[in-house]
Amino acid sequence: MPLVHSSFYRFTPVADPTAFAAWLREAAAGLGGVILVAGEGLSAAVAGPAEVVAAFEALLQQQPGFAGLHCKHNACERSPFSLLKVSVKREIVAFGIPGVSGEDTGTHVSPQRFRELLADPDTVVLDNRNTFEFKLGRFRGAIDPGVAHFRDFPAYVEAHRDEWQGKTVAMYCTGGIRCEKTAAWMQAQGLKVAQLDGGILGFLEAFPDAAADWQGECYVFDKRIAIDAAGRETGTTAEQVFSDPADAWRLARARRLDPED
Repeated sequence: MPLVHSSFYRFTPVADPTAFAAWLREAAAGLGGVILVAGEGLSAAVAGPAEVVAAFEALLQQQPGFAGLHCKHNACERSPFSLLKVSVKREIVAFGIPGVSGEDTGTHVSPQRFRELLADPDTVVLDNRNTFEFKLGRFRGAIDPGVAHFRDFPAYVEAHRDEWQGKTVAMYCTGGIRCEKTAAWMQAQGLKVAQLDGGILGFLEAFPDAAADWQGECYVFDKRIAIDAAGRETGTTAEQVFSDPADAWRLARARRLDPED
């Protein structure tokens, strides 16, 4: 039976996150995955039989604030998740600066436009992920901000803000959600930002020849560990990704995703 991985997010007011989480547990029955719910919206990655994934997505898009939700898909040879976990959080992505929202800033660019920006010498290509992710794979010409945690990202931007003035900062992350908050904040710093709509996963889905721009593998937060430019599981292990002793806690988390039983 074909298995599909679906990832998506939406910043939209959720009046009762606890009640919504309960509804999601029922609506996503038959799937594995991780879903985060907060007052600011929802972030999710789920997987299962293609028809079950499609049915869940259809139900979700009928909920207030979720019409037209864009879901990024790729095929799986095995289930990326052992269980379905739905959690209520204070934020669906923690940025570390109070008051920064994920509201649309008008900075999204399509994968096609992002590809054009990669070829522009006046573009600063900025990876909005942690260093361990960058080392595994990146867009050509991208800069590694050298951060161990997403909350460290603003300090890197502030240190380079002046040299980036007058240039386009083409920014990307795995699925797009981390860029939502950083884009709004970076605009407030006077920077011209172009964030890749749909993130790396959206880019890989859009182009059969994505390997022309994407170098290496993309870390995914599930049992597959990493996928190549064609969206296929690579066989890279968590032990290979998290070889630094400082990442021992990340290795332990990855191992919990794929229990031996």
